[in-house]
Amino acid sequence: MKNMKTRLETSRDLSVQIAEAIRDAIIGGSLIVDERLPSEAELAEKFGVSRPTVREALKRLAAQNLIRTQRGATGGAFVNRLRFQDAYGQQITTSTLLLSMNAVDFETAAEARYALERACAPLSAQRRSADHLACMRAEIHRQGQPGLSDESFCASDVAFHRALVDGAQNPVLSYQLAGAIEAIEPLMNMITFTRRSRSRIIALHGRIADAIEARDASAADQALEQLADYTIALAREVKAARKARKG
Repeated sequence: MKNMKTRLETSRDLSVQIAEAIRDAIIGGSLIVDERLPSEAELAEKFGVSRPTVREALKRLAAQNLIRTQRGATGGAFVNRLRFQDAYGQQITTSTLLLSMNAVDFETAAEARYALERACAPLSAQRRSADHLACMRAEIHRQGQPGLSDESFCASDVAFHRALVDGAQNPVLSYQLAGAIEAIEPLMNMITFTRRSRSRIIALHGRIADAIEARDASAADQALEQLADYTIALAREVKAARKARKG
């Protein structure tokens, strides 16, 4: 805690600055996993603020899973071990906001999403477990069920590709691709679902799963490329139809 920045700017939210200072100390190694933070009173004195301000900063850190609180005589706030899976939600939310706020066009999003996924496929072909394959097969089966709603089909589509990515068994890739799969994919589905052929998508999913099971990275890449081309073609059809309706 000795190297922690404690001088605050009066023009910015004080609790945000305190949370940032503690976060930087965790990232920088000044605070290690399971270490107990100073008490609220000690932090308030260190930063020259009130205890409610410190409490708000700690709430921010807890919301980011950077710290946990324990009650009792040996309680307090402790540095958490942040897992990649714990950060998925933030990655997905940030990706969704960036896409919507910056009006990224469909083809740009599709290009990014499939380029990342195709880069992941060879690793998945080498390393996938029986559970990853079982998940992919289960989602393919689900997608073929009569009466499955568009919403449920889209959710299954995301789950299928999530299993493909997780099959690479690389937590850094899974984290980075969380935004691509779970943010971009639903947005793409919203645009194309009215014109797509479920049977064609299911067939491509089946080819991808077969290739991953056979550890054939080239075949998996080819099927993903065809899925990307089909998805982009659908989006162009939707765009053209909308333009035609507007006259």
